[in-house]
Amino acid sequence: MISLAGRDILHSWSKFVFTGIGLGLLIGVTLSMAGIYRGMVDDAKALLNNSGADLWVVQQDTLGPYAESSSIRDDVYRSMLGLSGVARAANVTYLTMQVRKGESDVRAMVVGFEPGQPGQPEYLVAGRQITRNHYEAVADVKTGFQIGDVIRIRRHDFTVVGLTRRMVSSGGDPMVFVPLKDAQEAQFLKDNDAILNERARTAANPSLNRPGVPGLLEAIQASQTSNRNVNAVLVQVVPGTSPEAVANEIKRWKHLQAYTRTQMEEILVAKLIATSAKQIAMFLVILAIVSAAIVAFIIYTMTLSKIREIAVLKLIGTRNRTIAGMILQQALGLGLIGFLVGKTAATFWAPIFPKYVLLEPGDAIRGFIAVMLICAIASTLAIRAALRVDPATAIGG
Repeated sequence: MISLAGRDILHSWSKFVFTGIGLGLLIGVTLSMAGIYRGMVDDAKALLNNSGADLWVVQQDTLGPYAESSSIRDDVYRSMLGLSGVARAANVTYLTMQVRKGESDVRAMVVGFEPGQPGQPEYLVAGRQITRNHYEAVADVKTGFQIGDVIRIRRHDFTVVGLTRRMVSSGGDPMVFVPLKDAQEAQFLKDNDAILNERARTAANPSLNRPGVPGLLEAIQASQTSNRNVNAVLVQVVPGTSPEAVANEIKRWKHLQAYTRTQMEEILVAKLIATSAKQIAMFLVILAIVSAAIVAFIIYTMTLSKIREIAVLKLIGTRNRTIAGMILQQALGLGLIGFLVGKTAATFWAPIFPKYVLLEPGDAIRGFIAVMLICAIASTLAIRAALRVDPATAIGG
């Protein structure tokens, strides 16, 4: 049986190999799609790991700060420090925007943090951490920025003083870290023209210029040029303390929403990237069906091209099981070549993708098993055609 399949493959090896390469590229796309989903999940986990937090305290009734917008006062962290079990608490802001460098721009998540507190990049691959209160930045290498580059965020220029790696948002956008005050201004403050317009509108409001409300106009105008909001407070608990217990205390007494690591991971994976995951799953199903159709068509065509040879085998007494095994081995051989080509191609082109592609060994093993099953099932059409061949065909032809 082995020699029959091998001899037939050698007889038309070029067609067999080129078909395997074509199938392999399709399998490579399938493995890449699975890697894209794994990369999205890994990006979400990297975002949580990089924050260094055990709890995320955000605006009540929101899924912030990553899945929804959240805005809380920047003095809230002080009340967090007074709770039992809280070791550290720090303000942080997140803003996804276009960061300009010269005439080009890069989509990035701008993170405002307090140096030495949760939210600071854990490690650098070049340069140094931010030491000034204003206009310095640490960027992920994925942005393409270099040490000493001057980038523009809203109205101000920042000098890149450090580079980090794998600091990305849940959507795969690289992060740019800046001092908290600068990030607050970039996210919450209005531009100069808007402030002037608001001041003129406020000054023209008669209800704000009544004798009974002294200082109200000045207070409103002052609020237009200052900001006291952040997106979240990152909390680290004392070792041995239950984050769930601290979160319950925050929700009960501070009227804020507090998420643990498990809850935040559920929000990012199950809610934020759920639609993308379903879409990728549909592509995987479609690619599996297309792969099965290709294998079935090729094996069926190869079987029809040797109807006379199969009839001769039947005429000399070859059992149907032997003929079926020969066709099955050809289908599995085609799948093996396709998988090797696909795995190699996916490994080489994965780093070229704009988003992170994570090719896990477990997915490769499951993919190999799926390819072999698809090839085995696809060969049944050719096997049925071969078994229906009349031995008399060998004499009549």
